[in-house]
Amino acid sequence: MNRVYNFSAGPAVLPEEVLETAQNEMMDYHGCGMSVNEMSHRSSYFQEIIDTAERDIRDLMGIPANYKVLFLQGGASQQFAAIPMNMMKHKKAGYIITGNWAKKAWEEGKIYGDALALASSSDKTFSYIPDCSDLPITSDMDYIYICQNNTIYGTKFNKLPNTKGVDLVADVSSCFLSEPVNVNDYGVIYGGVQKNVGPAGLVIDIIREDLITDDVMEFTPTMLKWKTQADNGSLYNTPNCWSIYICGLVFKWLKKQGGLSVMKERNEAKAKILYDYLDQSDLFRGTVEAKDRSIMNVPFVTGNKDLDALFVKEATANGMVNLKGHRSVGGMRASIYNAMPREGIEKLVDFMSEFEKKNG
Repeated sequence: MNRVYNFSAGPAVLPEEVLETAQNEMMDYHGCGMSVNEMSHRSSYFQEIIDTAERDIRDLMGIPANYKVLFLQGGASQQFAAIPMNMMKHKKAGYIITGNWAKKAWEEGKIYGDALALASSSDKTFSYIPDCSDLPITSDMDYIYICQNNTIYGTKFNKLPNTKGVDLVADVSSCFLSEPVNVNDYGVIYGGVQKNVGPAGLVIDIIREDLITDDVMEFTPTMLKWKTQADNGSLYNTPNCWSIYICGLVFKWLKKQGGLSVMKERNEAKAKILYDYLDQSDLFRGTVEAKDRSIMNVPFVTGNKDLDALFVKEATANGMVNLKGHRSVGGMRASIYNAMPREGIEKLVDFMSEFEKKNG
C-alpha cells in the first residue's frame, strides 16, 4: 500500500482505520448482504446508521437536547441561502468578513435582506481576525454570521465575537470536531464535512429548535426549509447515505481517541511543530498574525513564486501531496486535520529544512 501524506484542504485525509472498516463492510454491511451504497434509506439498517451517527456527534460535542442535528445535501454553500431564508425575520443580519467563504455568504445574504458587513480583514488580505468586541450590532438583527476557521487564509476566531445577545451563526467546515465547543454559544453551527469529518456531499447543521419554524421567506424551497428536514429526521428525500455512514465511523474513531479535548491537544501540538519551524525559518514564512492562526490550515510562502512551485513539485515527489496554496492566494498551504498523523507534520518540516538548505 502506497499511502501519501495528504495535506489537501478538502476533500481531505480520513483516518485509515475508518477507511479499512468501510473497505471490510463494502460488499456486506453487518450481514445484510449488500453495501451501504445499495441499501434503502428507509431500511432499518440505514435508520440505525443515521441514528447512531446522531447520538455519537451529540455525545462528542455535548449538543443540548433543544438543538436539532440535520444531515443535509448541498454542502455549506447551499446554507448561504438557507440561513437567511429561514432566519431573516426582520430582513437584517450582520456578517463578519474574514475570507472568501464569509464573503460569499454575505453576498448571498444581500439577495434576501439587509446583510451588513460589520467588520472585515480584507485590508490585509484576510491575514487576521478583526476586533469583534464592540461591533455596531442592533437588536433588530436576526443573526450575526461568521466563518469560524478560514480554510484559504489560515485564520481562526480563537475568541467568539460579542454578538450583544443576537444569535450567532457559524460555518465551522474546516474546524469541525477539532476541539470542544460550547454549542449554547451558537444559534446555528454548520459545516461541510469534506474537510475534517468525512467525504464530500454532506453538510451537518446543528440548529437551536426555536429557530426551526414555518415562518420562513415565502419563496423558500421545500428542500431548504429547516423544518422540512427536521420533521423528517433528515430523510425527507434520499440523503447522502454513504457520507453519513463514513461520518458515523469517524465519530466512533474520535470517541475511541478520547474525544474532542484529546483531539485539541493533538492538533495544537501538531500545528506547533509547523509554526515553530516557520517562525525561525529564513526562507519560509507564515502569512497569518500569530494570535489568529488556525491549527487546521497553515498557509506559508517563500516570497518567490518559482521557488514555491519547485517546493510543491519536490514535496509531491517525496510523498507529501496537495501542498499548493489556494488559487486565489498562491504559495503553499498545509491542511493538518484530525486524521493527519504527527509523523506527516514531522516529515514535512524535515523536508522544508532540507529544501531551505538547498535553496535558501
